[in-house]
Amino acid sequence: MPDAGEGVVDFEGDVVEGVVSRIEHGDEPFSLDRSLPWWEALPEDFFRHRDRFSLGIRDRAFVETTAATDVVLRTLGAALVGLLAFPLGYHPAAIQRALHARAFYEGIARSGDRARFFAAPSPVRVELRPARGHLFRPKDGICEDLQFESPFVPVFEGERTRYLRHRDNRIAHARIWRHRTGPRPTVIAVHGFSGDLYQLNEWFFALPWLYERGCDVVCFTLPFHGRRQTRFSPFSGHGFFAGGLPRLNEAFAQAILDLRIIMSWVTAQGAPAVGATGVSLGGFTTSLLASVDPRLAFVIPNVPVASIADLVLEWEPIGLATRATMRTFHRSIVDIRATLAPSSPLTWPAVVSKERRMIIGGVADRLAPPKHSRLLWEHWDRCAIHWFPGSHLLHLDRGVYLREMGRFLGKLGFLPPRE
Repeated sequence: MPDAGEGVVDFEGDVVEGVVSRIEHGDEPFSLDRSLPWWEALPEDFFRHRDRFSLGIRDRAFVETTAATDVVLRTLGAALVGLLAFPLGYHPAAIQRALHARAFYEGIARSGDRARFFAAPSPVRVELRPARGHLFRPKDGICEDLQFESPFVPVFEGERTRYLRHRDNRIAHARIWRHRTGPRPTVIAVHGFSGDLYQLNEWFFALPWLYERGCDVVCFTLPFHGRRQTRFSPFSGHGFFAGGLPRLNEAFAQAILDLRIIMSWVTAQGAPAVGATGVSLGGFTTSLLASVDPRLAFVIPNVPVASIADLVLEWEPIGLATRATMRTFHRSIVDIRATLAPSSPLTWPAVVSKERRMIIGGVADRLAPPKHSRLLWEHWDRCAIHWFPGSHLLHLDRGVYLREMGRFLGKLGFLPPRE
C-alpha cells in the first residue's frame, strides 16, 4: 500500500495562475506535444506522476490523515470492482470487441466532430410526481421526482443490442427542488460512482445553501445507477463499468444526452440560466457536458477524473489485472485511451467560456488524484481552481470552497446578491 502522503511536497514558488485557494500546486505544466492527440501525447507512466503542493503544517497534517482513508477505500473499491465487474466486461471475448471498436471510436475523436458522438436533445414527455424520503423540505418550495424515457441509441452499432436490453436504464431519473414563486436559476448536480442516493447528495452539494441563495436544484441519476441499475447489479453503478469499454463510452454519451434534455426542460419551464456541478465521476460528466453544450451558465467539476484509463492503473489490485491484460494482448494504455477518447473532456475544447469554468480539487485525494484536476485545468486554459486540504471523501475546509463557489457564481451574476 502506498504511503498516504505520497506526492505531497512543500515548495516555494510564485503565485500560480488561476489558483483561488490558499494552497497552491507546483507550476510545472504537463509537457504534452500539442501536435498529437492527448491520448498519444500523455506519458504512458502518467499514473505514476505525483503533484507537488505548497502546504503549511496544519494542511500537511490534514492531508496525511485523510489520504490514508482514501487509500484504504480505494483498495476495497478496486477489489470489489475487480471481482464483480472486471470478469464480465474484460474477459478475452469482451476485449476483442473493444479492440474492434477502437478504430470506430478513435475515428470520431480524431474527426473533431462532437456531433458524431453526442446526439442533440429532442423533446420528450417528462413525468413529475411528489418526492418521498427527501430530507430537505423548504417551506416555500416543492420537491418532485422527474423521469422520462431516454431516446438514447448507442453510437457504435455493435453495442446497441447489448446496451438497449437493459430496460431500467432507458428511463432517466432526477429529483428537483424548486420555488413555488416561480422558476429560478437552476443548478444541476451529478453524483459520483455508486453515490446516487439523493439524501447523501442533498448534503454533499449543499442543496439547502444553494436553494436559500435563490436557486432551484436538480439531482441527476447517472446511467446504470439507482433505479437505472441492471437487473442483477450487486451495487449501484456496477453496470457502468461491467459492460466493457464500449459500454463505458455509450454510458457517458447517454448521460450527456439525458442532461441536455433536462437542461432543455428546465429552460422551457422558465429557468433564466442553468449551470452544472458534479463530484468524481459526476465531475468528469459535467466536464464533458461543458465540452458539448454552450448553454451552461457555469460548470464546476469537484474532484474530477480526467482519464479513466489512467485512473484504473492506480486502483490496485485492478490496476495489476489491467496491466497483465495489456501485456497478454500486446496492448498499451494508449490503446485504452484511444478507445475511450470520445467520452473524455480532454478530447474536446470546452464550449463554455473560461470565466465560467472552475475546478475544485483535493490535495489528499487518492481515488481521483489531484493530477487529474491539474490535467483538466491545463486543458481548460488554467481557469479558476481551488484546492482543499482533504481527500476524495473527506472534504476538509468545505465551507471555504463553498464560499469561493458563492463568489464565483456571484461574479457571473448567477446568484442574486445577498440582501
